[in-house]
Amino acid sequence: MRLDARLRFENLIVGAGNRLAVAAARAVAESPGAVYNPLFVYGDTGLGKTHLLCAVGHLVQTLQPGADIEYVSLDEFVEQLHAAVSAGQVDAFSRRHERVDVLLIDDLQFLTGRRETQAEFLRIFERMQAGSKQVMLTSDRPPQEIADVDERLLGRLSGGLIVDVSAPDFETRLAILRAIRQERRLTISSVALEELAGFEFENVRELQGALNRLVAHSTGSHPVQRARTPAAAAATDNPFDDFLSEITTVVQHHVESWQARLREAIQYWNGEGYRTGTLERALARSEPPDVAQLLATFTAAVEQLRELEQSAVREDPALGGNSVFRDPDRAAEAEELVARALAGETPPTGPSPAFARDTYEVGTSNQLAAHAADAVVAEPGTKYTPLVIFGPSGVGKTHLLHAIGNALAAADVAVPPVVAVVHAQQFVDELVTAIQANTLNRWRGRYRALDALLIDDVQFLAGKERTEEEFFLLFNSLAAGRKQIVISCDRPPGEITGLEARLRSRLEGGLAAPIQPPDRVLRERLYARYLKALGRAVDAALLAVLAEPVVQSVREIIGVVNRLGALADARGVELSPALARAELGAARPTPFPGVRSVPRTDGRRDAAFLDHEKVVWEWPDVSARVLEEWR
Repeated sequence: MRLDARLRFENLIVGAGNRLAVAAARAVAESPGAVYNPLFVYGDTGLGKTHLLCAVGHLVQTLQPGADIEYVSLDEFVEQLHAAVSAGQVDAFSRRHERVDVLLIDDLQFLTGRRETQAEFLRIFERMQAGSKQVMLTSDRPPQEIADVDERLLGRLSGGLIVDVSAPDFETRLAILRAIRQERRLTISSVALEELAGFEFENVRELQGALNRLVAHSTGSHPVQRARTPAAAAATDNPFDDFLSEITTVVQHHVESWQARLREAIQYWNGEGYRTGTLERALARSEPPDVAQLLATFTAAVEQLRELEQSAVREDPALGGNSVFRDPDRAAEAEELVARALAGETPPTGPSPAFARDTYEVGTSNQLAAHAADAVVAEPGTKYTPLVIFGPSGVGKTHLLHAIGNALAAADVAVPPVVAVVHAQQFVDELVTAIQANTLNRWRGRYRALDALLIDDVQFLAGKERTEEEFFLLFNSLAAGRKQIVISCDRPPGEITGLEARLRSRLEGGLAAPIQPPDRVLRERLYARYLKALGRAVDAALLAVLAEPVVQSVREIIGVVNRLGALADARGVELSPALARAELGAARPTPFPGVRSVPRTDGRRDAAFLDHEKVVWEWPDVSARVLEEWR
């Protein structure tokens, strides 16, 4: 789907019902991937959600002309996915979307009941976030009210900013009507517009429809005249002026015809996912080029890239959708990449540079895992193999996994180590593709040549017999070579149902380090970090208010920071303890069974127990007690 050229921030009327959403959308467009990622905008139909999506896309194109922007409705996303499945190109489909800089998806509510689409979207979404790519979504309801949606996907959405748009008030409706009057050059009186704005329309489309009916009625009885343009008002009956006007019209038509052809070609190839720098540079020229020859050359270059991509995928399916195959200006890079693939020199996906060890905050809830990670980096392949990091979704397992990978890859040694960080589902998909393409030996070789293998969410391997067998053999091969293996999962290895006993015993033979939801001290550190990242002032009083409610994941903390930051910007005030307290309300009760605080009757805290979360009647498990004693 192409961006509608009319839907920009410049012609978007801002009112009380959409002020927060517009501020957040503009912030996203100015700094894609840096703030409010993902940005989720919801509201009833006809309130400007699609306008916001297109406006973000246009502003990103203006500020970053080379950015790769993908704008689709969910229905189109589903159709493209089904077509990719039918053609056996699911990997290429996924990687094409993962490599875009800004992904804009409209009408997410249609995810209901589409489990396969949800799984694919979640996979793309996670990899885009890991690469600091921006995702913006719209829906007619908040995420929690979209029926039959994967809990993991809901958790990812809560880590960004969720904001609503509501029906326009009187002032906004009047401003919209005046803007339409100016755009269409209608001579409707201000009194008539005010009368029309007085009706409480539920959305902007109803308002526009009412104006159209008013215009039609006026045309039938008392015609609504169009305002004359300055050029028309100044026109005379002078034959020489008429001659000049005709010449100007002919010249403009000639110039605009070749420009229109190039614009159409640019829109078409952008819609196909290709960069069009060559055509855009030609469009900027003052003299018209040979458009037919230019388009023929560009089409031939695209066909060459397609052939190169097919050759690369036959050797290494993971290369499908690589950005070099989408830009004719990078044809030389594409040829080099294919040559490397033919020589078997393309290792699996490496760690994301967005996750560094020095940006991973450590507290009581994750201290053991962080210490184990540092030990692995210091002595890879000898200290803990495998290291298993487990905990619920959103507590920082993926961050720590990639941080370990980055630290291992940056080791100061003569021969740089080859490190792969892959999601379990990606591991499965690559294996299936290798089996289909009869390249299983090449796939095995790529993984067995690694110096370190880190797999995220290993619980997804359970029940996949062939994958478990290949992973078992790979595990033994790497372990025998004293190579480092790090695994993450959402539960202890012994509790992963459906996992083969021999594989489970291998995982239990290493060190299993838990990560729990952040404790109060860690919550304060995380709030401080994310506030500073957004350029917000940080003080102890604000942190005390923010850290008081118990949260289940780091994503919740990011979501709170984004929500409060956007609210403060919309109101034009500083983020203060009072604003945070009013928005967050009373502290939520602790979600951990068996944990209850012990308040003093005199209203003061005992000096020996400064943190009420540590005063309990009973402990949920032994590991929590050990960590607390250690701290």
